[in-house]
Amino acid sequence: MAVGFAITSKGSHYNGRMTLFVILSCMIAAMGGVLFGYDIGISGGVTSMEPFLRKFFPKVYIRVKEDTRISNYCKFDSQLLTSFTSSLYIAGLVASFFASSVTRAFGRKPSILVGGAAFLAGSALGGAAVNVYMLILGRLLLGIGVGFTNQSIPLYLSEMALPQNRGAFNIGFQVCVGIGVLSANLINYGTEKLRGGWGWRISLAMAAIPASILTLGALFLPETPNSLIQRNNDHQKAKAMLQRVRGTIDVQTELDDLIKASEISKTMEENPFKKILQARYRPQLVMAIAIPFFQQVTGINVISFYAPLLFRTMGFGESASLISAVVTGLVGTSSTFISMLIVDKLGRRLLFMVGGVQMFISQMMIGSIMAAQLGDHGGLSKGYAYIVLFLICVYVSGFAWSWGPLGWLVPSEIFQLEIRSVAQSITVAVGFLFTFIIAQTFLSMLCHFKSGIFFFFGGWVAVMTGFVYFLLPETKNLPIELMDRVWGEHWFWKRIVSEEKGENKKNRAQGCDETGLVCLRS
Repeated sequence: MAVGFAITSKGSHYNGRMTLFVILSCMIAAMGGVLFGYDIGISGGVTSMEPFLRKFFPKVYIRVKEDTRISNYCKFDSQLLTSFTSSLYIAGLVASFFASSVTRAFGRKPSILVGGAAFLAGSALGGAAVNVYMLILGRLLLGIGVGFTNQSIPLYLSEMALPQNRGAFNIGFQVCVGIGVLSANLINYGTEKLRGGWGWRISLAMAAIPASILTLGALFLPETPNSLIQRNNDHQKAKAMLQRVRGTIDVQTELDDLIKASEISKTMEENPFKKILQARYRPQLVMAIAIPFFQQVTGINVISFYAPLLFRTMGFGESASLISAVVTGLVGTSSTFISMLIVDKLGRRLLFMVGGVQMFISQMMIGSIMAAQLGDHGGLSKGYAYIVLFLICVYVSGFAWSWGPLGWLVPSEIFQLEIRSVAQSITVAVGFLFTFIIAQTFLSMLCHFKSGIFFFFGGWVAVMTGFVYFLLPETKNLPIELMDRVWGEHWFWKRIVSEEKGENKKNRAQGCDETGLVCLRS
């Protein structure tokens, strides 16, 4: 099932080096990851703060503080409370489809700019909220920002980077997500201690800082050479940008590949959603759906969204639950950084599988301890609480160097130019859909499944690790415009794409090239 190295050698024909111009551009773009992570991490913290609950969710506050009859697992079970968290993702789901059209027609840069502006508006509204409707409307605006930036930024990073550095650059986005989560947890821990009960306003409003950096920085971002060719067919301008990006004047080989991919894509732009259903794109379509689905059913958002609530379920106090979330955020960020350093050396498949095994074992152990030691009332003993916290850190680190960053990296690099924007939108939309479902249902699932929630997600981790082993080819170091070759050499996918190969033979028999472009031109 290993992909031959012959196809990866093509990447060595591309000249260039890592330039300061590319590094700075990608750092600004990756600020969208900080915002995404901040919005993930901030919600769980503020929903565990008693002044926030008392103002917006008084029924939950009464259950937490006064009703001793309610099970540990059910104290925070409220559909309105989960709507505060999940509303961001349903808005992101809808926005991602509009983002696809903007990205394809106007470029990656305008999508990033729209996303940054939506982030600014959402953070301002959330910080100033006086009722639950303003609160959720602010989250909806944040969701629009996430929908645009998550659709465009991974594409931007993959297209700007050299093939041999693409993994590290793209995982930089996930590192920024981890930094955002960690920052949110630290801010929540600090603002919870403020007198007057208004610390949650600072937590929500401070998203405006990275939002401002992204929005202002996007005004100065260069457009990718891929997008310049696709939208304007301006080969000279694209060549000049490619020379600046790569730090060399000898970029003709890479430029030729970009032009060829663009010419193919222009013959298929009438209905990209229809095109992606063709047999030749079946592997990419499956990955566009399966990878974001599996990324969500790892159960990571149980930790990302609700870590403080989960720790309070186990008997931690308000401050202790927030500092525990800081610890898990720190572990996640450092592990993602490790992934960035090794992904282009060890490859995608190995990290996927090692992380999967690590997550599975830790989830089984957490579920077993909670089943044996945590009843409906009271809490875990201090010793078991620390063991569970340690195992959660093991789980988070497994996700952070596997499905966390690779769930964004692999989809962003496997799509041909003609389907890239629409396929990325499908990836983002599927991710948002299942993030919304899990965010909206988790507290109810926790109430009904109790400790079994960890066995539920652990079972999915086992399934997805097998999926990677059997169906995902290795893609490290392969130029993004030549990525379609991996499917034709994979033991399973080559059977499906063979229909397209038969069509190519027919074209050659008629005196056409494999794409049919020569016939079309004549």
